[in-house]
Parts: sequence; structure tokens; C-alpha cells
Amino acid sequence: MGVFQKAMKKKKKWKETTMSTGLMSTEKQTSLGAMELRQRAGVSRLHFNLGLSQSEPAQRRCHSRPMPGSAGSEPTQDGGPGGGSVFGGSNNCSRTEIPPFRLWRWCVSMATGLLMAALLALTQAWCVNAIHENLLWFSQLTEVEREISFRTECGLYYSYYKQMLQAPSIQEGLSELIHDNLTESKRTINLLQRMNIYQEVFLSVLYRLFPIQSYLEPIYFYIYTVFSLQAVYVIALYLTAWLLSGSWLAGTLTGVWYILNRVDTTRVEFTISLRENWSLPFLALQVAAITCYLRPHLTTLQQKVMVWLMYVTTFCFCLTWQFNQFILLVQALIIYTLDCVDFLTTAQVTTLYLVQVSGLLSVWLLQFCNSMILGSLVLSFIVSALFIRHCNTGLKTGGLLLRLGKVVLHSSLVLLLTFTINYLTKKALQLRSDEHIFKFIKSKFGLGPTRDFDASLYLCEEAFGVLPLDTLERLASTLLVYPYVLTLLLLSGVFVFSALQHLRMPVGGSSECREGALRPDVAYNLLHTLFFGLLAFSTMRMKYIWTGHMCALAAYGVCGMELWTLLLSAVRCNTKLLLRSTRYGVPLLIMACLYYKFWPKMIEELSELREFYDPDTVELMTWISTKTPKQAVFAGSMQLLAGIKLCTGRVLTNHPHYEDKDLRERTRQVYQVYARQAPEDVHDILLAAGADYVVLENSICYERRHRRGCRLRDLLDLANGHIMDGPGENDPDLVPSSHPRFCDAIKSDLDMYAAFFTRTFHNKTFHVYRLRKKRKKSTKRPEASVPP
Repeated sequence: MGVFQKAMKKKKKWKETTMSTGLMSTEKQTSLGAMELRQRAGVSRLHFNLGLSQSEPAQRRCHSRPMPGSAGSEPTQDGGPGGGSVFGGSNNCSRTEIPPFRLWRWCVSMATGLLMAALLALTQAWCVNAIHENLLWFSQLTEVEREISFRTECGLYYSYYKQMLQAPSIQEGLSELIHDNLTESKRTINLLQRMNIYQEVFLSVLYRLFPIQSYLEPIYFYIYTVFSLQAVYVIALYLTAWLLSGSWLAGTLTGVWYILNRVDTTRVEFTISLRENWSLPFLALQVAAITCYLRPHLTTLQQKVMVWLMYVTTFCFCLTWQFNQFILLVQALIIYTLDCVDFLTTAQVTTLYLVQVSGLLSVWLLQFCNSMILGSLVLSFIVSALFIRHCNTGLKTGGLLLRLGKVVLHSSLVLLLTFTINYLTKKALQLRSDEHIFKFIKSKFGLGPTRDFDASLYLCEEAFGVLPLDTLERLASTLLVYPYVLTLLLLSGVFVFSALQHLRMPVGGSSECREGALRPDVAYNLLHTLFFGLLAFSTMRMKYIWTGHMCALAAYGVCGMELWTLLLSAVRCNTKLLLRSTRYGVPLLIMACLYYKFWPKMIEELSELREFYDPDTVELMTWISTKTPKQAVFAGSMQLLAGIKLCTGRVLTNHPHYEDKDLRERTRQVYQVYARQAPEDVHDILLAAGADYVVLENSICYERRHRRGCRLRDLLDLANGHIMDGPGENDPDLVPSSHPRFCDAIKSDLDMYAAFFTRTFHNKTFHVYRLRKKRKKSTKRPEASVPP
């Protein structure tokens, strides 16, 4: 009897609950409906899945914007397990099991998508390797020619990989890097603290440990690793497009666009060692992890997995690129914007901020407490945003106008506190390592002209100029720009609509049904492409962050169901058959056109053979290796000295890694060999830097590559207050120099130069002079001095 009564009470309670749902709010319906499903179906969730495939649309039900790990999240999306629709809410289905046919179709779709990702990734890695080989005929080069091919700072970074391999043991190699006295003469520096070279250390350790020395040369192990990261990059973009659209066809289109737009998406084939080639694949993986983390209906376990993936990828990104703090600052601004317009929950915002902070602080520890990280703007911004958000508890209350006013006030307080914290931190740490970047930014955006030598070096480089228009022309030729712009416009409109809708709602309104609201993961990717697109337009070098993600967003627009639904509804022909035919037919048609147009060109490019030829540099490196002491110190241009460090192992006075104030000052002083200076002054400067030899380059002394005002000799003249060479206007405060240009006048072998310098080597490109160490100390001019 007792059992019967309990059963009747349970049945009655269930009936009351069912009848009451029609009178309750949408939020309570969702919660009780989910509870009912769990009771009747026994929580019949499928295994962890990212909702990467779509089939038949499920029955839609308007839901509250889901909280992370919320209960009412039965894993369904258009027939594929898990997910939700882009324009607000989620799809929900009250089934208790997946039919075998649909499960089998989902497995086939998943396997096909993963196979396509692997094929496209391998294609990209193979292409960049083939192009690198064809450009240089790399396999047939001598060792010194291969090393010379690592131009500018690439040679410096690769030299530490070579140094670690040549060390007697891993421990001794690490000790040499921590107590390095070869990279900067008269100074012992910690390279692991100053530079992002842990990747070279890691690779050298792997090469020592793996039994591959007999059949794979160290240099090939290095370049194959970098090219393999390109495969990782393609996979990350593929997954991002797949996650956004729910179709692996979007990932395939992303990979095809990335490969065809190789000129604008990567430059890895000829700048192998650049830090960005190591770090951007990890940034793309981080964006994919964030996209997955912001998807609706993740379980607690899934969220934890995503958080750890975000941390690991953020850490790897920060560890491999010295400009990580500026990229993370843009990302933090994106998160802040989404928080202000209520696209993210408090838990999501805090988690994303803490992932960034954890990644930076982990790198700070590995880089022996590098003060530049603590003084970064991104850390100051995150601390300020979290603090002001904690104090300003009423930010998300009130009507639209009131909330907009609060957002403006809130943002002003965050910015004010950010700059205050950053200023005080740099004062306390006496940090001036990154001041040249802020001078560059100030001058670039017209906040005042500058004659600062360091800032002008950046301003005059094409890579730091505005994005050329021919970039968009190339991207348009591959049919990338058109769907990208259309997707961007549509999503931007929906974003603004959703943001205004969020701001109108009271504090409890975030749990109500929001028709037409943009999904958080789509909103994040929209702002990501907008922010980094603006950065790319202002600074061309940053386009490599934007163009890859551009491929993913355009592919989402072409293959995503939601945007086609919006367009077909606008023309009143939104049928199920037409929708499916369009979202599958259009990307296939685009890929067919791309194949017809670019496949012959790609085959021709991959078959084009060239050959590395730089006999003057080879001759210089050979002479230095055989005719100078191993401890000899060389002065010269940053780019050339990096090659000298790699090819000969000699000591340098300066190098291209420019993130140190003392080094920048020394570089400016050493570069006086290309200015109008007296020979004794140049001699004193070089002696103070510890130089034994100075290498002068005709390509710098008589430079014609840059316009007037941007040649290196012009930058030095402006910094010294001297009139520039050649016809053209000069500022009225500039004066003529009383000395000829040193790099040209020294070739005359006059006594005033021979008293301090002896030419020991020259060819058509380079002139090497040895400094005379002994000279009479006299206040007279050099003409009266006698050579020793």
C-alpha cells in the first residue's frame, strides 16, 4: 500500500508540473522540460562531440541563452549531436535515442571531414616545402649557402638551434644560452630571458634524443618542423569554420582558400625562422578552442577540456613570439566588447581573461621573470577590467540609454586605470624596452612627427606601412573577398541588433528568449576578424593574422545554414530543398571554379626552378671563418651580423632582436659608420662597443631601395640634425655636416682614415676594416696623428 501511495503521489506531482508549464515563463519551461527529459530518458547524452556536422533540421524551440554547463542542453543540432543555431537560442529535440541510420551518417560525415582536414593540411605543408626547395634549390646548396638563406633575424634565431646542437651536452648548451657573451660584445645576457627561442631549444633537444641523426640533417629537421606547423594552422582554421557552420565543407573551402592565397596568408617559405611562423598556428588553435568554448550546451567536463586547450595554446603562442602581448591586447578588447554588450556571461569573461593572464605569467616564469611581460598593456588592461567590473555591480541594469551611458563611463574608468597601472608598473620596474613601439604607433597614427631613429626604422619599412590595395585585388581573384564582405555586413547588422536587444533588457533578461540574437561564438569570430582586419589595414605585417581567419569566416558565410536562411527568406523562397541545394551547391561551385582557374597556375609555380646565388656573401663568410680569430668582434648592420653569427660564430656588437633599450642605443651608435662623422669619432664608438672589425655594405651606403627620407643614411642624418643627401627639401633647423659620409670617404684610404682603420677584405658588396687598437692620445685633429 505504501508503495502504491508513493507511486500515485509521484504521478500526481508529475501531472501538476506538466500542467503548470503552460503558465510559467520560458526560463522555467526550459528548466523543467530538461528535468523531465533527464528523468524519462535517464540522461541519454551522446559522447563528447563538437557538433561538427549537420543533417535534417530538428524541431526548434525557443530557449534561454544557455549558461555554461547548464542542464537543459540535450545534444542535438540539425541531426548531428550537440550544438545550436547561430541566431539565438539552440535547437532541442525530445528524442531518447539516435536512429542507427542517422548515427551512421553522422560518423561517416565526421570521418570524411577529418580526412579532408588532414589532406588539406598535408597539401599546405608539401606546397611550402616544394616552393622553398624550388626557390633556392636548397638540397644542392653548401652548408654556408643554406645558412645564408636564413636572412636577417631568421639567421640569428637559427644560430641558437645550431649552437645547442654543437654544445657537448644539453646542460652545457642551456648554460651557454643563459650566460651568453657572444651575441652582444662586452655583455653577458640571458638569451632565454631576452628572446623567444624556447622553440629552438626544444627542437635541438628532440633532435639529440631521437635516433634520426643518421638520415635527417639538423637543418631539415628544423624546416620540416616549421612547415608542419603550417599544417597545424590549416587544421585550426578548418576546425573553426566547421564549428561555426556545422559543415565540414566550410572547413574544406577554408583550406582551399588559405592555400591559394598563400602570398597573403603566409610567408613561411622564405622566412622560415620568423617568430610569427611559430606562433600563429597556436593562435589559430586558440581561436578554435575559444569558438568551441563559447558554443551553447557544453557540459562541465567539456568546458574544462576547452579551458585547458585555451591555456595550452595561449601559452605556446606567447612563448614563441615577442609581440604576443599586443595580439593578446586586441583579443582582450574583443572580450571586453562582448562583455559590455552582454554576449558573454560573467564566468566566461573571467575565464577568458584568466587564461590570458595564466599564459603570460607562465611565459614570464620561463623567461626568468622578464619584466617586459609584467609591464605589458594587456596585463594592466585585464586587471583594470576585472577590478572595475567587480566594483561596478550595477553596470547591466537600467534601460537602453542608461546602460549605454554606463558602458561609456565604465570604459573610461577601465582605460584610465589601465594607463595608470601600466605607468606605475614601468616606473617601478624601470622598464623602457618597448618604448620604441609606442613612438612608432604615435607617429604612424599622426600624433606628431618624429625624428626618433628607432621609430623611423619601423615607419620606413614596407611591412609596417598600410595594407596595399593590390592585396585585396589578389584576394578578390580567388573569390574570397566577395563572400567575406557579404558575411561581414550581414553578421555586423545582426550583431548590432543583438547588442541593442541585450542592452534593452533588464538584469534578468539574459535568460529570456532572444529572437534573432547572435550566438556568442559567432560574435567572437566576427569581432576577431573586424579588430584584426583594422590592424592589418594599418600595418601590413599584421595581415597574416587576419587573412587566415578571413578564409574561415568567408567559408562559414558560404556554407552556414543561417545566413542562407536569412537571404532566401528576404527573397521569399526559403524552402528546405532550395536551402540545402544552395548551401552545398555554392561552395562546390566555388571550388570547381577555383580548380579550373588556379590548378594550372599552381602546378606551374610548383614546377618553376630557381637557384640561390650570393657569391659575395659566401666569400665574406668564408673569409671571416678562415682569416679572423674565433673571438673577433664584428660591427655592422643588424641583418648582416645575424648571418655572421650563424655562419661563423663570431661575436657581435648588435643584432636584429630590437627589444632592448641599451641594444637599440648601441645599434644607433654603430650605424654612425653610414652617417657624416669624423673618423676618430667613429673609431671611438666602435672601440666602446668592443669591435675588432667593421663591415661596410655598399647596398646601405649607396642605398636606392627606399625613398629619400627613409634611406638609412637619411635617418641617421635626421637624428644627427644634418641635411640629407640629394635634391629635395630639408627642415629649416637641419645644418650641413662638416664631415663627409664615413662609409664612402674611408674608401679613399686617406691618412686621416688609415690612422684608425685598415682594410682587410673587400669585394663588390662588402668592405671589411680592422680597427687599430693603439693610437696616440692627443687633442689634435686626426690629420696630425701618426699611424702606429
